[in-house]
Amino acid sequence: MAARAFLSFLVTLFVVLPAAAQDCASCHEKVTPSIVSDWRLSKHSQSGIDCSVCHGDQHTSAEDVAQVQIPTPETCAPCHDIQVEQFKAGKHALAWAAMKAMPTTHWQPMVLIEGMKGCGGCHKIGLKTEEEIRELKAQGAGFGVASCDACHTRHLFSVQEARQPQACRTCHMGFDHPQWEMYSGSKHGVRYLLKQSGILPETVAAPTCQTCHMQEGNHEVRTAWGFLAVRLPLPEDTQWAADRTTILQALGVLDPEGNPTARLEVIKQADVIRLTQEDWQRERDKMLRTCNQCHSSNFARAELEKGDQMIQETDRLLAEAIRIVAGLYKDGVLEKPENYPYAFPDLLTFHDAPTSIEQRLFVMHLEHRMRAFQGTFHANPDYALWYGWSEMRRDLTEIRTKAEELRRRYKQEKSEQ
Repeated sequence: MAARAFLSFLVTLFVVLPAAAQDCASCHEKVTPSIVSDWRLSKHSQSGIDCSVCHGDQHTSAEDVAQVQIPTPETCAPCHDIQVEQFKAGKHALAWAAMKAMPTTHWQPMVLIEGMKGCGGCHKIGLKTEEEIRELKAQGAGFGVASCDACHTRHLFSVQEARQPQACRTCHMGFDHPQWEMYSGSKHGVRYLLKQSGILPETVAAPTCQTCHMQEGNHEVRTAWGFLAVRLPLPEDTQWAADRTTILQALGVLDPEGNPTARLEVIKQADVIRLTQEDWQRERDKMLRTCNQCHSSNFARAELEKGDQMIQETDRLLAEAIRIVAGLYKDGVLEKPENYPYAFPDLLTFHDAPTSIEQRLFVMHLEHRMRAFQGTFHANPDYALWYGWSEMRRDLTEIRTKAEELRRRYKQEKSEQ
């Protein structure tokens, strides 16, 4: 039934749309010629999918440009319903909501926010409400409402392009998203880049980002640990459980007494942590099946467990640093964060922290801890050790030293009063 409906849809396009396509092309060949060139190279063009299918037919001249429709995933759904459904179930679809939920997003200069030059430049891949789409269009950033074109760039919309690891590079590199650098420097990445250049045979086993994170083309794109590598239930190891609790408190998910907060619901919606063992295990099993295509089950399981162990080690360092800063708040040495009800670090707002010790804690969490465990999972020893674990050790040393200095200064100022 679905196949017949799709065929009928295509027949309709072939019958009524070529003239409209020609009308658009005749103007846009002068105004935006490369767009027309890309479209003509696309499978859309070859299948009779013309401009009006995605952009509507209300824009016919330079005077009514405001009437053009900007595509959303719903625009793609009639032909790509499975992919759109998968996308909506995954973490990419939540990228916009996750960014909006971050307090520091709204403290950036407007030129970054409205210009899509800051976090929104990548997080625009996420789904948006109709109201948000209207706001973006009013700001002149209407191009930011689409999602599929983040990987299948317009107007070619190439499947082959989106299958290349370079398609992930724009967003997944640098600071807290250095997965591209990790992958491209790993043996996985090196083999694929050699394969791309023709040095290794086309049939050689060489995984891409998509091999591991989009198994069999599934657009859901989820990982076992989630972005922040914090999950429930708490581990049986008492020290690790205490460390993870401290991190959850610093993320504002638990209050200093260990009770759930209102922010927990926001974190749930953003899907950046795994809240059940079943949810975590499902994603781990998917990854094991992928690894097993090239490696033995025992080897794959052992390598992934090393990533788990690295998270445990980084949690130990980060939790100690959090407790040091929390102690400064508790004793009045530091003023507690503004707009936060607890005398406790708030890692989601430390992007603009007012003191160097708080800034160091932020970098330790969102940069160096990320690099340590992600470097391990991406088989990149350099990131796991030098850019991750070793930097965390230096962070902790600096935080300890700075805390001692702050306490001495605070004690001296009190004695002089």
